[in-house]
Amino acid sequence: MTEPVKVTVFGLGFVGLPLALSFAMRGCKVYGVDVNEELVAELKAGITHHLEAYHSTPIQKILKDQLAAGRFIPTTDASEALTNSDNFIVTVGIPVKEGRADYSHIEAVSKTIARGLKPNDLVLIRSTVVPGTTRNVIKPILEELSGLKADEDFYLAYSSERIAEGRAFEEFENMPTLVSGVDRASRDRAAKLLSIVTKADLIPCSSMEVVETAKVMENVSRDVNIAMVNEFARFTKALGIDIFEVIKAANTHTRVNLLLPGPGVGGYCIPNAFHYLAPKAEELGVNLSLTRIAREINEQVPERVVTMIKRNMTPELPPVVAVFGLAMKDYSNDDRISPAIRIVELLQREGITVQAFDPAVPTRYEFKKESMAEALEGAQGIVVLARQEGIDFHNYDLFRSKLIGERPFIVDTRNVYRREMVEAAGLVLETI
Repeated sequence: MTEPVKVTVFGLGFVGLPLALSFAMRGCKVYGVDVNEELVAELKAGITHHLEAYHSTPIQKILKDQLAAGRFIPTTDASEALTNSDNFIVTVGIPVKEGRADYSHIEAVSKTIARGLKPNDLVLIRSTVVPGTTRNVIKPILEELSGLKADEDFYLAYSSERIAEGRAFEEFENMPTLVSGVDRASRDRAAKLLSIVTKADLIPCSSMEVVETAKVMENVSRDVNIAMVNEFARFTKALGIDIFEVIKAANTHTRVNLLLPGPGVGGYCIPNAFHYLAPKAEELGVNLSLTRIAREINEQVPERVVTMIKRNMTPELPPVVAVFGLAMKDYSNDDRISPAIRIVELLQREGITVQAFDPAVPTRYEFKKESMAEALEGAQGIVVLARQEGIDFHNYDLFRSKLIGERPFIVDTRNVYRREMVEAAGLVLETI
């Protein structure tokens, strides 16, 4: 009987967990290592809040099935995984603090792997990183602490993840995947591992830096595109036309692909991308003026949304608003770097009480309510910041029964409403 491929995934977040389960579903024995004890305890109990599915099977069932089959082993202790695996995949992120990349987490996981690294092991980095990180930060740590040399004793490769949250299983399987290594043997070994999950093309690149840079540029390009449409939204609003209709019309051109404006840009990938590119550009003496301005435009959008909200509030009434959706994007449970959270903070700073409802986001906030009715109670208006299943956006009877004042309002940043329907219900609508 053939021994199963043994894989360890470091980091069990929005990338690592579905990736680990993708290997487990295909017969691999997978250790999932994370330093978050609460997260690992939940996973061992078959609990996850991720909103993922594979062929209509929710991730919660996939998790329980792979735990029961003994193919997925979540743990905070890397020692067993290091002993029993020979393929190590890193999905640990590089956070940005005060505009600078923080390498501490990826350095820590590199040290952990190095202490258990064995000859012929593969280390495959799938985190989004500052170009040059795999060669200049991770490789020296692995070599120094293990006493082994990449390209002689062990394999080292980089392959960017390209998934969108909510489509992780599908995109790990069907998204063309870039791969490179410290040498050709490392690249080939990584491609062989990736091919267990990936049916799409595995595209070899000449260096790890090419793949690292391509990944960051993919994310930066979306930041620039969104900044452009956020600026267009200001223009169309002043002109008195609907930005979403304009974009739909413009995108009928086969060489145009405008993204959609919103309350800002959130999540771990796009807001951080410029800050991954900037330090290397600074080191090389390259001025990234366009991408810097795009980042600034997107960071300013939450303040513009708050201005819209304040413009619709009646000073004589209690300063209370209901917020629908706290996630960083529609139909997500991820509230990392969420523009919705930033908007709440800005509103609170203005002395406005926020009552928020989001059934998908598990994070506990003092302003978060358990139901729509609670969020609406005594509010002057509604602010829509993310679409979610479980939010009845068109329950106008409930809105009218709970909202106060003569002109209750909706500020819609997600193109949920049609003006004629809102006004027929006796509410005021403002869009971005």
